[in-house]
This record gives sequence, C-alpha cells and structure tokens, in this order.
Amino acid sequence: MIYSTILAIHSLVRWLVLISLVYAVFRACRGWWANKVFTRTDNLVRHVTATIAHVQLVLGICLYYISPVIQYFLHNYKDAVHDRGTRFFGMEHSSMMLLAVIMITVGSAHAKRRATDGLKFRTMAIWYSLALLVILVMIPWPFSSLASRPYTRDLFPGFN
Repeated sequence: MIYSTILAIHSLVRWLVLISLVYAVFRACRGWWANKVFTRTDNLVRHVTATIAHVQLVLGICLYYISPVIQYFLHNYKDAVHDRGTRFFGMEHSSMMLLAVIMITVGSAHAKRRATDGLKFRTMAIWYSLALLVILVMIPWPFSSLASRPYTRDLFPGFN
C-alpha cells in the first residue's frame, strides 16, 4: 500500500517538476534575451523549481528502496541488467534523474550568486534547460522505448 501511494505521488509530482521547469526556462530565456531585471518573482520561480525537484528526488529515493522492480534488480543483477525495463529503473532512470536534480541545484545556486541580472538569467536558462532535457528523455512515458508507464497512477489503488 505504501509503495503504490508513493509511486502515485511520484507520478503526479513529475508534472509539477515539468511545469515548473518549463516555466523557469521560459522566464530565464525571456529575461536573458530581453535584458530584463531579475525580479523577486524570477528568484521565487528559481527557488520553487529547485524545491519541487528536491521533493521529487526524495520520493524517488524512497521508491528506490521499496520498489519490487529495484529489489529484483539488486538481488538478480546479472540477469536483471540484461532486461531493458528493469535496467532502466535500476540504473538509468535513477542515475540520470539524480544528475538532473544536481543540474537544477547547481544552476539554482549559481544563478542566485551571479552579479548581474543577465548572468542570473543565462545561468538559470542553461542549467535548467539541460536538466529539463535529461528529465524529458528519462521519464518512462507511455510511448517510450526505454520503459513504458502510464501518464499518472491511481493515488488510492483499491479504493475504486
């Protein structure tokens, strides 16, 4: 029950991560290219986006330790590493999503400390865009050839 609940929340929070990242990249690019002032709202978007990504990372780490797929992967590594779906969640998804959150964290920290508004926007645009690209590739979309999962999960399975 706890596994399916955390999995459902993780599945829903992915949309918050994507929406906040797309919005942050949009604001950063617009500010950078139009030489805008880095406002309190821009700073809030930077901070909230990083916070949502960190919440998603914590949910992902919890799932990593309780997921039956990961347990199979860890206990049957020699066989599991040859199964695309199992390997995707056991190694590829988890490591690349960790990398994406690190990119968001570094981008957020560097943008916060830049001396000029243009550098703040540029730093945020570059780091957040790279993270967004990694995330888009590594999400197990229903159409993905790496691993296919539904767009959302039932938050309360068994209460239909």
